[in-house]
Amino acid sequence: MGNKTWVAIDNALKLLFTIKDYFPLKQNTKYVYEGIGNEFASYSVLVDYIVGNRIQLRTNNGGTEIVKVLENKNGKLTMLLSRAECYYRENLTNSPISKAEILLKEPLIKGTTWTLDNNRKRYISNVEVQITTPLGKYKALEVTTTGKTTKILDYYARNVGLIKTIFIFNGSQVSSSLKKIENNVSFTQSLEFYYPNVNGINLNFVEKQLIFKTNDITKIKIEAAYKVLPKSNISKVLSPNAKIKSLYLNKDGMVYVDFTKELVSEMNAGSGYESMILQCITNTFGKYYGINKVYITIEGSPYKSGHIEMKKGQPFIVDFKNSIELK
Repeated sequence: MGNKTWVAIDNALKLLFTIKDYFPLKQNTKYVYEGIGNEFASYSVLVDYIVGNRIQLRTNNGGTEIVKVLENKNGKLTMLLSRAECYYRENLTNSPISKAEILLKEPLIKGTTWTLDNNRKRYISNVEVQITTPLGKYKALEVTTTGKTTKILDYYARNVGLIKTIFIFNGSQVSSSLKKIENNVSFTQSLEFYYPNVNGINLNFVEKQLIFKTNDITKIKIEAAYKVLPKSNISKVLSPNAKIKSLYLNKDGMVYVDFTKELVSEMNAGSGYESMILQCITNTFGKYYGINKVYITIEGSPYKSGHIEMKKGQPFIVDFKNSIELK
């Protein structure tokens, strides 16, 4: 049901809205929710990626960051993926489905019902409900989810999206209400970039701020920032022509980063200094993804140079000893 249609209800014509009306996909937008009843009920949501009919959202409640991928397809708004403790930025819109849960289902009329896992029932319990949030008053679609001991009420407003959630459990209630919508917003992350010191002994690291708009490619942002050398006695890690071809966290728990051949051909370093450069790369990406193994390849093949040759699948190990912050 991709287009709005008119349906006969009680002998009258009524406009039937679609999920797109109640859950629009908007780039560079931040939604801020005010919570009552729990310290983590207040949170913000940023839009990481919009690819076709899928949107990747990043939620921060002050305790953790959760990334979710939602899809609007075939008359259903479905959460395909939910990943907690996701402090790195990566396009997960095409990742394998880890948790398929229908959030909304057409027709958007009272009585539309579907079943979730654990025998929970979700249904549209009302339409045009008057809801007040810190941002304003709305006529909202009410979606109720019932479990054995819980009840959740989600409210969606046209041209806005989710405006309020009420969670009820054992007589207690926790709510999150839309407080603010910010447009043309960027997502800022702090990354530690590691560089070899010219003394040939220590590694230095410096914290840089990366600014992302919706659909910005992380590897390109990191590559550009890495090539900007701080003013100090440090050497470059990436030559001007070296590029990151791919970057991702694999299901085996290792970060995979593939470079163009220029990483090696333009390095011009002895074995000791080359080892420092590779340790810098390993530490930088290991720190960003929060892991301790980084698999570095050149044009898709295991790292190989005149001094160092790695086996297929053999990672470099994160090691922060002898690393000094550059101030």
